[in-house]
Amino acid sequence: MIKIFISVRNRLAITKKCIEALQRHSKLPHHIYVYDNQTNYLLKEHFDYFCKLYARRDIKQVTFTTDESNFNAFSKASTCNFFGQQHEMDPKKDSYDFLVMLDNDIIVTPGWDEKLKLAWDHVKKNKMNNIKVVGQLPGGIKQVDKEPIIIGDMRGRTGRLGGSGLWAVQTNFFVDVGFLPLKQLIGHDKRHDQIYWRLLGTASGGKSYILGLREKLGIHCGKEAGSVCNKLTRNRGKKERFELIKFSHAEENISELTFEQFYEQIVNDKYLIKDW
Repeated sequence: MIKIFISVRNRLAITKKCIEALQRHSKLPHHIYVYDNQTNYLLKEHFDYFCKLYARRDIKQVTFTTDESNFNAFSKASTCNFFGQQHEMDPKKDSYDFLVMLDNDIIVTPGWDEKLKLAWDHVKKNKMNNIKVVGQLPGGIKQVDKEPIIIGDMRGRTGRLGGSGLWAVQTNFFVDVGFLPLKQLIGHDKRHDQIYWRLLGTASGGKSYILGLREKLGIHCGKEAGSVCNKLTRNRGKKERFELIKFSHAEENISELTFEQFYEQIVNDKYLIKDW
């Protein structure tokens, strides 16, 4: 059993494809926790969609947040903390295989979760205590170590940094590595990853802290759906910047495709397959 944290802000069409990919391509039992943050486009449609998932128990929690409930900090960072705090109160918190932090523009591939479980089993068996995160290569991972990690038919490398679009962490992550200092993230639309890199460096004793698998666990579709963080950051101070994150054209294009059509499109997109 795994827990999956998904942070959402607008971009309903890609969120639907993200969750459908989890339903179709996961092998392990999982619980999905959704945080819909400060959405300002198709808000009723967001509520209606999550209501249906909630009624079927396809998701175990959906939380809608505002600027105020996020303490005016970067919403992905604040809700990641909320998810972590709630996990720490779970009497069965140590019984899960691992936790996943997933961006809503990541479309997972078949068997993605089983590959992560094999990786964590390898990390634990070989007492690689400095490894705090498992992701995919390249995945933004830098300072990659030369020695390859071989796990059955999979290959990987350890290193530092790495984008948190798809991070698998152990169940003690929030105690071992820590929570994000939200005071440092007030008024920001990024920096979740950058601050976690510092915390991860400390928790690992300055050693490599991320294991990247040379497997396409998830396909990053920000190019198709639009990037909320980048758009807000680049237009900081502009009154119309919240209109710029509605991405209506992308919503229409993605919504028109069935899951099968969309998945075939992205797996055959050489840029997307090589990127991230």
